Amino acid sequence: MDHAVALVQAYLRVNGYLTVTEYPVVEATRTGGYQAVTDLDILAFRFGRAGTLGHAVDDSGRSVFPGVMDVDPALDLRPDLPDMIIGEVKEGQAVLNRAATDRAVLTAAISRFGCYTDSESGRIVEEILRRGKAKIPHGHRVRLMAFGSTPPDSPPRHYQVMLLGHLLDYLMNHIRRHWPVIQASECKDPAISFLKLLEKADGAGTHRDRQTHGHE
Repeated sequence: MDHAVALVQAYLRVNGYLTVTEYPVVEATRTGGYQAVTDLDILAFRFGRAGTLGHAVDDSGRSVFPGVMDVDPALDLRPDLPDMIIGEVKEGQAVLNRAATDRAVLTAAISRFGCYTDSESGRIVEEILRRGKAKIPHGHRVRLMAFGSTPPDSPPRHYQVMLLGHLLDYLMNHIRRHWPVIQASECKDPAISFLKLLEKADGAGTHRDRQTHGHE
């Protein structure tokens, strides 16, 4: 997986999203064959109240901590509104590829999560292209989002932008705030595992510094 995609996936998961990365979109050709159109970097879906509790209690009375304890206000999440993101991830400017705004590609993206009936798809896709987001008849929001290291040259009108630096800061702060819980977890997410290692190494470095200064 691309490193930038891994960072975005970790950020969205921490905020309660279920994710699909590098989702291939294939089309039929006029000759009867098939060809790849694009890979959608990330599709993500979050139920309305996912992870809003710091902990839960199971039937035996044990206190169980879920993976989400708070959410980033920058995501503009609402408690009763499920949210779907169709995301493009860049290491440079946060912009969308042309394929990401292709009607057939957007139709494939929203169908991945069973968001519509055939009669509704055209209106939903047109609204996404016009506004960068749409309200699905089933009751949730779907929106286009571009992730990158730097903003586009001009403010986009048809999609939202999130910078990778913000995602990194949020994840590191999240790990530090909830270190006892995260340290006890067996996390297999590659980005979270790497950031967890950095935090552990940084803590060990601080401990060595204290020991060194103590001997001076």
